[in-house]
Amino acid sequence: MGGGNAVSNTAGGGGSGRKLLEILNVRVIGSGEKVVVLSHGFGTDQSAWNRITPFLQRDHRIVLYDLVCAGSVNPDHFDFRRYTTLDGYADDLILIIESLNINCCFFVGHSVSAMIGILAAIRRPDLFLKLVLIGASPRFLNDRDYHGGFDQGDAEQVFEAMEANYDAWVRGYAPLAVGADVPAAVREFSRTLFNMRPDITLFVSKSVFSTDLRGVLGLVRVPCCIVQTSRDQSVPISVVAHLKAHLGGRTTVEILNTEGHLPHLSAPALLAPVLRRALLR
Repeated sequence: MGGGNAVSNTAGGGGSGRKLLEILNVRVIGSGEKVVVLSHGFGTDQSAWNRITPFLQRDHRIVLYDLVCAGSVNPDHFDFRRYTTLDGYADDLILIIESLNINCCFFVGHSVSAMIGILAAIRRPDLFLKLVLIGASPRFLNDRDYHGGFDQGDAEQVFEAMEANYDAWVRGYAPLAVGADVPAAVREFSRTLFNMRPDITLFVSKSVFSTDLRGVLGLVRVPCCIVQTSRDQSVPISVVAHLKAHLGGRTTVEILNTEGHLPHLSAPALLAPVLRRALLR
């Protein structure tokens, strides 16, 4: 757990911010007045955006970073106490934006990062012009009148499979998550999953499955664009309707005519124009 505490006080001045920029491999590329922060989802790292950035960097300054759980970050920095909930990740995001002296930005978050962006925007709406939420879900578990896609038993099976044989789990999960028949995307997603330390992957999975942000969606005042594929094994289309109905800000929906949970890996040419449109304000 080591160095996680080094950045746990987000109220601390520039020192903790500079340290965090280093730990999370923060990079700024591209040019233009508008700033867009790209935040990757579970099992990937910032390289997941490699096929998207060429479409955006002419008109935008792009901020890329790795979530602290990513395999590209020294696992000593993963503080199991701090990252029990998504709040620690939201604090990191806010500190990155502040440390780069960004007054206001667009935010594109995939999967769990969509929820991290929502928490950050509730806390600091002044920092965000718009949230673009790709494959977002406020709760992955089914509830009485809510279909999140997974029963508690499904989640327990996932955890057991991870613990029993991580390699076998990755080989089974990666093609399911990618969905579309794009072997290069499956290879890429498998690579970044294998880079993660298995105990951290399991811990993050449990945290994500225990997250329920349905109750705070109405507190979001920033405009949102929900981007979803027509068939996503992780997020049923009913979740999109729930988000649209409950997010507090002006919300639009874009359905991509492809399948899978990682369109930035499997269908970048389809996703990029949708992102460019969403980032026009």
